[in-house]
Amino acid sequence: MELFRETNIDFLGKQRLSLGLSLALIVATIVSLVIHKGPKWGLDFRGGAVVYVKFRERPPVQDIRSALEARIPGEISVQELPQTREVIIGTELKDEAALDQARRTITETLEERLVQSGGRLDFNNAGQQGLVDRLREPLQRASVALSEQELRDMVGRMLAFRDRERSGVLSSFKELAGVAGVTPAVMATLEQEAVLAPFNIRQVEIVGPKVGADLRQKTVYAVLYALGGMLVYIAFRFEFIAGVAAVVAIIHDTVITIGFFSFLGREITLNVIAAVLTLIGYSMNDKIVVFDRVRENLKNRFRGPLKALVNRSINQTLSRTMLTAGPTLLCTVALYYLGGPVLNSIAFALFVGIVVGTYSSIFVASAILVAWQESLERRKKARGSVAVPAVSNVKEAPKRRSSKAVK
Repeated sequence: MELFRETNIDFLGKQRLSLGLSLALIVATIVSLVIHKGPKWGLDFRGGAVVYVKFRERPPVQDIRSALEARIPGEISVQELPQTREVIIGTELKDEAALDQARRTITETLEERLVQSGGRLDFNNAGQQGLVDRLREPLQRASVALSEQELRDMVGRMLAFRDRERSGVLSSFKELAGVAGVTPAVMATLEQEAVLAPFNIRQVEIVGPKVGADLRQKTVYAVLYALGGMLVYIAFRFEFIAGVAAVVAIIHDTVITIGFFSFLGREITLNVIAAVLTLIGYSMNDKIVVFDRVRENLKNRFRGPLKALVNRSINQTLSRTMLTAGPTLLCTVALYYLGGPVLNSIAFALFVGIVVGTYSSIFVASAILVAWQESLERRKKARGSVAVPAVSNVKEAPKRRSSKAVK
C-alpha cells in the first residue's frame, strides 16, 4: 500500500528554513530550561510521598488541597482521576523522616475532614490486625463465640470482599451480609465499633531524595548509552558520518520534546523517560530506512550529486514514513484523551516525539549528511586547485565523491 506515488518534492531545497526552525526551537528550549532552572522533575526524581486515594463519590479536590497545604510545607499536588473517582496526592520533602510524617499527615487530614468517626475505627482503611483487636472484646460481650483464628479468618474475608468487590470502599455494612461468618450480631457490633469513610487509601509510595537524585543520574546515563550504541551501529552499517547525522538528529528530537514539557510546565516522570527512550528507537529506525534507501540508490549507480540522490531517497520512503507515523499518532491521541492523567504525559511525549522525529528524518539527518559531503567536496577542490590547475570531466566528479557518503 502506498499513499504517495513517484513524488518529487525538493525537501533539501528547504533546508535553510527547516534548520532555522530547528535552531529556533532548540534555543527556545534552552531559554525555557534556564528560566525554570531545569526540567520540572516529577516526584520520582525529586523525592517525595505519593498517596493514591479511592473515593466513593466525586472527591472534594479543592478542600483536600487547601487542608493539606495548611499542614504540610512545600509543594503539594492533588490530581483527580474523574473516571475512577481517585485522587493522587503528592508531596515534595527533603528528608526521609519528613516523608513518613507527610504520609501520616495526609491520612489524618482526610479522616478529620471527611470522617465523623466519634472514636470508632474506620473500616474502609483498617488493616486486619487493627480490626481484629477492635472487634475481639465487643464480640465477646455480644455473646458471639469465635476463637481467635475464626475471628481472624472472618475479618480477612470481610477485608477481601471490601478490596476485591467494592474497590476498597463500602457504602454500608449491609453489603457484608453475604460474607461467610458475618451474622446479624457481628454486623450490629461492626456498626457500633466502626465507621465507613467515603474513601480508601489504596497505595502509598515514598521516594527518598537520594533515590530521586540517583534516578536522575541513571536516566542521563541510559539516554547517553542508547545514543552511543546507536552511533556505533549506524557507523558500522553505513558510515561514521551517517551515525553522527542520525545521533545529532535524535538529540534534536529529544531536546525539543523536553522543551515542550518545559514550555507547558509538565512534569518529567519515569514514564515520560520510558517514552523518550522509546522515541529514540522509533526515530532511529525511521532514519535507518532513509539511509538504507540512499545506499540502495548508490548501488543502482544513481547519476547525480548526493543532494539529488538523498532527495530521491526521501521521496521513495515518504509513503512508508507516513503509513508508520500516521496510525501511531492516532493511537497517542486516543491515549491522551481516553487514558486519563496517568497516561496523559506518556501520550503527550510520544505525540510530540513522533512528529519531531519524522520531521528530523526528512529535514535534519539528511541535511547533515549532505552538508558534510559538500564540505568534503569543497576541501578537496581547494586542495586540488593548488596541485592540479585543471580538472577534467567535472560532471563525473560529484558522482564518484558522493558515493563515499553512505556505503
